Amino acid sequence: MVSWWLAQAGPLAPAQQLEGARRADVCILGGGFTGLWTALEIKRIEPSLDVVVVEAGLCGTGASGRNGGFAMTFWHHFTGLERACGAHEAVRLARASDAAVAGIGEFCDEHAIAAGYRRAGWFWTASNQAQVGAWENTLAAIERQGAKPFERMNPDEIAARTGSPTALAGVFEPGSATVQPALLARGLLRVARTRGVQVFECSPVVAIERAGRLTVRTASGQITADRVVVAMGAWASQLRELRRAFVIVSSDMVVTDPVADLLRRTDLRDGTSISDSRLMVHYYRPTDDGRIAFGKGGGRLAYGARIPATFSGPSPIASEVTRSMRATYPWLAPVPIAASWTGPIDRTLDGLPFFCTLGRPDFVCGAGFSGNGVGPSALGGRILASMTLGSDDEWAHCGLVRKPPSGLPPEPFRYVGGGVVRGAVARKERAEDAGRRPDAIDVGLARLAPTGLVPVD
Repeated sequence: MVSWWLAQAGPLAPAQQLEGARRADVCILGGGFTGLWTALEIKRIEPSLDVVVVEAGLCGTGASGRNGGFAMTFWHHFTGLERACGAHEAVRLARASDAAVAGIGEFCDEHAIAAGYRRAGWFWTASNQAQVGAWENTLAAIERQGAKPFERMNPDEIAARTGSPTALAGVFEPGSATVQPALLARGLLRVARTRGVQVFECSPVVAIERAGRLTVRTASGQITADRVVVAMGAWASQLRELRRAFVIVSSDMVVTDPVADLLRRTDLRDGTSISDSRLMVHYYRPTDDGRIAFGKGGGRLAYGARIPATFSGPSPIASEVTRSMRATYPWLAPVPIAASWTGPIDRTLDGLPFFCTLGRPDFVCGAGFSGNGVGPSALGGRILASMTLGSDDEWAHCGLVRKPPSGLPPEPFRYVGGGVVRGAVARKERAEDAGRRPDAIDVGLARLAPTGLVPVD
């Protein structure tokens, strides 16, 4: 399925499928942001290596081309980073993620990638009274380490800059950016090919043979490689080591017809991104062509490693997402919806990605971006490149190189329990939106939910 973002790019070059048998120094599974950044980093460090990328569909049609295009840093996840790897390393990784977001813009400029990169910042807001101050623990933890990536604003400034009367309070991080994600993915693909990376699209992997030298099999070909990198996002759950590393939830989006005239009446700036503080987060932004793109995270839950057909194509909860958008922006009530879409998110319990080996040092993996992959995937590519090349550096040994997260129950308990928790979260957030005190049982169950795009400490 070609995503709405990708449809704006016009005709695509015909896909080159993997046919027959071949060898490679490195085979990367997944042609999205993580896989392509990894390929580019490996070629930068070791240009002579034969690097091959195998993608199930077209680059830009997976999760990397269906998200909201928020290129965010790790600063909003600082407390989770601090718990995972200590304060010093958390600061280093957060600063590195900030540099990675800036680096995406520099890369687009250098290679003439017209991906709509705008570093206009991100607002972390409260859309009801219960959410007010959700960011305070995070900001306090960061400030204890001498950093101040967020700017405090008064409620009138927040309402004006977001253009929404429901934005009651919030803080601003100027380091975040937005992109047209599918165009970025296609731009990365173009540059990777010019640097000698062989990319096979429409070549879904059917098996990985681990006995002896690693061999990746597709329906019509195979690659025997010295090293294999798994960069498949939620689809990595098919590997036995990762079946309990994360839950797969949906992210659902709608986009309006152009509303440039209405936008000009607000202070909402081109490139600004906004999220509220609910677990099933609302996230939204203006697009380059004057539309509003609005999303909802965690709307649906997949069973185990199965990613159903309803996690692709038009969103089955588009009407619900549209209602939330129009509650956020009442002036959009008469504006038609141009399109909706959906995609899977690999959400870990702590909301952070992980990078690990899968039973042997020549088989590495990066996954678990939890809905914040556009910016951190560039950093993830650097980490995976160092791990793949066996480098003894600060990336191969960074705090996010860790065992796959644990703590999730096996199926069917995870799906059943997840449904119970998701229902409690939905009831709790509906009550808070209505200004009511949520049921104590729902509050307790909601605490069991994995961290969302923005943590509620």
